[in-house]
Amino acid sequence: MFKMTWALVAEHADEWTGDDFSQAAAVLDERVGAAVTASGMAADAQEHWRETFLAPVRDSITAAGKSAVEAGRDSNEAAGPLLVALTPAA
Repeated sequence: MFKMTWALVAEHADEWTGDDFSQAAAVLDERVGAAVTASGMAADAQEHWRETFLAPVRDSITAAGKSAVEAGRDSNEAAGPLLVALTPAA
């Protein structure tokens, strides 16, 4: 079990707890994606934001994040205004 916490600077912060790293990545994609959609940015700017900031952080959850948490360590990843932290549950 681990906890994922994220912050989208000046917009949104949230958390999720579970044991499936793929599900965590999907939750981040859905919830941060919804905030980006609601932001009022033009469609091409939203796509750029998703590719430049969201995708690398989301993908790190199932790679470096998973490795760190399974080893009992925290994992932090950031891109632009998005920060995600994974913490092993006690």
